[in-house]
Amino acid sequence: MHISVLLHEAVDALAIKPDGIYVDATFGRGGHSRLILSQLGENGRLIAFDKDPAAVLSGEAIEDGRFCIQHGGFSKMQQMLQEMGVARIDGVLLDLGVSSPQLEEVSRGFSFRSAGPLDMRMDTSNGRTAAEWLATVAEDQLERVIKEYGEERYARQIARAIIVARTRQPIVTTLQLAEIVATVVRQRQRENMRHPATRTFQAIRIYLNQELEELSLVLPQCIALLNPGGRLVVISFHSLEDRMVKQFMRAAANADELPRGVPLREKDLQRFSKQKLKLIGRAIQPGENEVAKNARARSAVMRVAERITLNG
Repeated sequence: MHISVLLHEAVDALAIKPDGIYVDATFGRGGHSRLILSQLGENGRLIAFDKDPAAVLSGEAIEDGRFCIQHGGFSKMQQMLQEMGVARIDGVLLDLGVSSPQLEEVSRGFSFRSAGPLDMRMDTSNGRTAAEWLATVAEDQLERVIKEYGEERYARQIARAIIVARTRQPIVTTLQLAEIVATVVRQRQRENMRHPATRTFQAIRIYLNQELEELSLVLPQCIALLNPGGRLVVISFHSLEDRMVKQFMRAAANADELPRGVPLREKDLQRFSKQKLKLIGRAIQPGENEVAKNARARSAVMRVAERITLNG
């Protein structure tokens, strides 16, 4: 069963207006969306997005005229909303975590807890699987991905072990990959008793799904879409994601400071100083009770910012 992280904190942070238009950019299994709907009035509207076909199917089961869900990554959120006739919104939630069903469904290949096909795609309708990528990737690129996206100190040794192993037989299951990594990252080198393949699996997943690239593209769109007083709420589960969100929000809250690592087009540069955010409170993390009930919440960090007036 999927448990939405920081459920009430995130929805409270949106400061829901009964007649507002809101976006849940990562529907998952709809925990946040259902709570948002419970606070909307008759004229309110909630639009959800998800690149996972299984999540979209789950969202389509919600019978509510105020709600709709679209299949697609949030990096194209502004375009998709414009096609729906929506130019402005009153709040957007980005929950960047992998959902429990994705982790627990063996066929998705996100987890090394049991044997499954090495897939790792968020959108199972297109793109290369992890097995396909590992079959052809060059050693130096593999090392770079594991080091940069997994922040893994043994990236070079892991990459070498994977390249050697694939010459013997194709790496096509999650347990195969996990066992290869375990031969390099031994018990005495593990941190907090985490499985030695944790960082490698995380790195490959982030790279294949272009998670950081999508995040860098959607953040400027959120500013462009939000009405004055509208809220941007982001829940991150990885230090690279949180760093990008933190830097973007801080830059948007300071005059004439451009966010590092976030690509902006010329027209974005021209109007960025007019598109300011106000930081709302400090970063929020789950409390002890939530972590005790849902261990996957332990790495979550939520940041909130509010759109100020267009001329401010």
